[in-house]
Amino acid sequence: MEAAVIDAGSQLLKAGSAVPDQAPPMIIPSQMIRVVEDGTSGDNNESVFEDVTVDPVVRGHIRNWDAMEDLLHYVLYDGLDWEEGNEGQILFTEPLCTPKAVREQLVQLMFETFNVSGFYASEQAVLSLYAVGRISGCTVDIGHGKIDIAPVLEGAVQHIASRRYEIGGVDLTKLLAQELGKSNPLVNLNASDVEMLKVKYSCCAEDELAYEKTQRSSDEEEHTLPDGQVIRIGREKYTVGEALFQPSILGIEAHGIVEQLARSISIVSSENHRQLLENTVLCGGTTSMPGFEDRFQKEASLCSSAIRPSLVKADMSKCSDGSTLLLSCLLVHNNPQMLWIFLTRPPEYMPDKLTEYSAWVGGAILAKVVFPQNQHVAKGDYDETGPSIVHRKCF
Repeated sequence: MEAAVIDAGSQLLKAGSAVPDQAPPMIIPSQMIRVVEDGTSGDNNESVFEDVTVDPVVRGHIRNWDAMEDLLHYVLYDGLDWEEGNEGQILFTEPLCTPKAVREQLVQLMFETFNVSGFYASEQAVLSLYAVGRISGCTVDIGHGKIDIAPVLEGAVQHIASRRYEIGGVDLTKLLAQELGKSNPLVNLNASDVEMLKVKYSCCAEDELAYEKTQRSSDEEEHTLPDGQVIRIGREKYTVGEALFQPSILGIEAHGIVEQLARSISIVSSENHRQLLENTVLCGGTTSMPGFEDRFQKEASLCSSAIRPSLVKADMSKCSDGSTLLLSCLLVHNNPQMLWIFLTRPPEYMPDKLTEYSAWVGGAILAKVVFPQNQHVAKGDYDETGPSIVHRKCF
């Protein structure tokens, strides 16, 4: 039986057997609705639900362990057809800055509740690079509840240079709700409506000047909501993407995402700058927003860091890996040196929309190595050492 790979995000959980060249077969919401357990199941044997949602994962980290246990039980035994008493091996993805206590509690849950035969965990930044055939590079991961920027060298995250921000897609959704509320005061919007509108309409302006122009004048579109209400959306759709480059829109005093990337790389030893800059990966559903990649490249040319990139069209002859499509390359002036930044796309044989689940695909690749080579935490290891074994075996 193939090992299971679990990537539990704040909004979506991705799960499936370790088959790297396919999309995760199971993608479900992480959020759960509490079921009433008082025996009142209704006249037609229908379940009764409270109007209370439970989030097992918040800002990328597990916060509600009881809910997480219920969610994983459904995923493993119903979704992946595990049999009780014949559980297999499992690999989890981890966001940046996962507390040691969370890692230990997870491995304890896996061995003592789910009786897995083997366990491994690896950081999402590393796995996203594996998904595009790299072991070194820099990832910019814009998730539902956080943004992680992580330089990785030889499969190891450089934590001293990594940056984590507890803003993400959920905050952009709230921002869009506020903006739409101002321009459509008579429309009653719920969270699912706003999320749908964000996915369908949000985009990035070409640059800051173009964004300012959209705020003065922008074509509006009408959208009919499921309940029949009609909403108009125009300039608001640009605000979502702009907030990533101008965090002040969210009320946050911080540099934009490209400047943060450059500052992160600058902390690493200069001898590694080239390796990091030539393998930059964007991941997370938000990075697939129309115009985001072009804006990211343009902002790179205006970066105020000591690492100052300027946009140059990609020359495919410079690519040493024929299976990898290089979208663009940026010429970097770093003292007298000239470095290339490559925004890297996955090989053509990989599934579509890989940016949305690159960590899961990387986990499927890694699972094909760590479990056959016995590099994982085995049941005997756990029984002998306890939960702390995860820090020695999974790094």
